[in-house]
Amino acid sequence: MARAATTSDVFNAVAEPRRREILTLLVVGELEVGAIVTALRLDQPSVSKHLRVLRETGLVHMRRNGRHKLYRTNAPALQPVHEWVSTFERYWSNQLSRIKERAEAKMKQSRETGTSEKES
Repeated sequence: MARAATTSDVFNAVAEPRRREILTLLVVGELEVGAIVTALRLDQPSVSKHLRVLRETGLVHMRRNGRHKLYRTNAPALQPVHEWVSTFERYWSNQLSRIKERAEAKMKQSRETGTSEKES
């Protein structure tokens, strides 16, 4: 079976750990390919391949400065990923709220039980 193209959408692009590392590096600002190579300790062709995928999915922008290529993150392109992850954020927030409510109820019950035992 043929492998699905990783350049087809944002989700496939960010599925690769090295590409997520590159995006994380670029959050702080524009970087040249050489700086990314150095930071990630990868070879230049590998970094260029990952940058091409990120560029084709719109996750990074590239501009030339003389012979240098500078890359920066295009944060709005991550919106579909953010929206999808937000679904789970709501789930976990709800779960944490329920845990907090149970813990508070148990503490209240313990205090009430402790108070009535002292009175006896």
